[in-house]
Order: sequence, then C-alpha cells, then structure tokens
Amino acid sequence: MNDPSQTHANVPPVLRVAAGEDQYGEYRGLGVSYIAFKVCPPDSNGVLVLENTFHAKGGPVRHLHYDQDEWFYAVEGQFIIEIGQERITLNPGDSVFAPRKIPHVWAHIGETKGRMLIAFMPAGKMVAFFREVTKANAMPPQDPELLRAHGMELLGPPLSIK
Repeated sequence: MNDPSQTHANVPPVLRVAAGEDQYGEYRGLGVSYIAFKVCPPDSNGVLVLENTFHAKGGPVRHLHYDQDEWFYAVEGQFIIEIGQERITLNPGDSVFAPRKIPHVWAHIGETKGRMLIAFMPAGKMVAFFREVTKANAMPPQDPELLRAHGMELLGPPLSIK
C-alpha cells in the first residue's frame, strides 16, 4: 500500500532548502554567477526550481528550449530579458514567463548582487545540463552540440552589457 506521506518514491513530503544552500549541498559555479538547486525533481517530468545568484554582470547565450517553459522571478538586483521580440527590465518582485520554443536571453545588469529564481517545466534534461556545465565553474561554452544534447538550441551570443 502507498504511504500517503510520500509524494513520490524516495521524496520526502516536505523539502526545506536553507537560504543560500543547494538541495544537495553542492556548489554550482557559472562564472559570473552560481546556481543552487532548490527543487530538483525525481524525474524529467517534474519541475526544476533553481536560484541563480550573480556577483558580476552578464548572463547566458540566446537560446530556446524545445520542451521546457521557463519562469523567471527577480529577487534582488536588476535584469534585462528578451523573450521573442520583447525586451523587459525585471526589478525585484517582477516575474516573466518564457514559453518553450521561443528564443530568450537575459543578463544581470545591476551594480550590486543579483538573484533570480528560475523554474523549468518540465525539467527535461536541464538538471543534467546544469550538472555538466557547472563542473568548469565558468560560463558554459557557446557549443551548439552541448545545448542540442540537452534539448536546447543556441541562437546567439549573450546580451552585450555596458
């Protein structure tokens, strides 16, 4: 008989991840920022939530996800995000939704620390992607094959930050 206190096999009904911590207690550097897995699903169908903390200006390459919708919530600092043809400034408390198959790119543009929550629905291959690219503690290479292997398409460079 199923234990109703378990939402998924081997996943506790309550998952608490402390401020500034990763669900697995690991450091995941991306050069200008680092990420912490806050909610990591037991399979590729669940939702992945990560916290992206920036100590310098910048962000990822322009890309799209074939199978993931992506949601961004600015916690601290200021960000510019382009989704399709729209360019939006995100300030603390602002959020925006980027549907799958729509090109997007963003960057932290503030003078102080920036923090953003990002959710991927469904997680797909994003957990594997972030585990791979954070090994180098640098911005992921602009490698179309790396992105394609994880369900994304490279469409251009990062945003130019002045």
